[in-house]
Amino acid sequence: MGELNLLVERKWKKDTYTVGRFYVAGAFFGNSMEDKDRGFDKSMPLKAIQLGKVYGKTAIPTGTYIVKLTFSPKFMNRAWGEKYGGLVPEIMDVPAFSGVRIHPLNCAEDSLGCIGVGKNDKKGWISKATKYYYDLMDNYLMPAHKRGETITINIK
Repeated sequence: MGELNLLVERKWKKDTYTVGRFYVAGAFFGNSMEDKDRGFDKSMPLKAIQLGKVYGKTAIPTGTYIVKLTFSPKFMNRAWGEKYGGLVPEIMDVPAFSGVRIHPLNCAEDSLGCIGVGKNDKKGWISKATKYYYDLMDNYLMPAHKRGETITINIK
């Protein structure tokens, strides 16, 4: 079985949000939007992350994680969640975070630690997030999931 690798390269770290470049299997896919990067790394002590984390305003620690398509009661009734039977990519075992997903969003206020993918064509904003999400799901994540491949994401 193969492996599908995703990469978020955090490039523009601002006071309230982080914009990056999102890659799929080594190829540029679009921009990413996250909450503020507070400098956390997955290898840091859990207590340090917990103490520095601001709920709903903190990007997940850098590092490599497994991504699984799991059922989301929160997003199952959104059009983009319904399309896949409520399956939404979840980033697993993130220190001091739970329920972190990749889903359509436009700005960090929509995030709660999650990652959105789209086009960064306005300061602090990504557009076409649903279109990019469908592309990611239809052409990469769902096929990899159906083939039983491991999906990883590396946050740098």
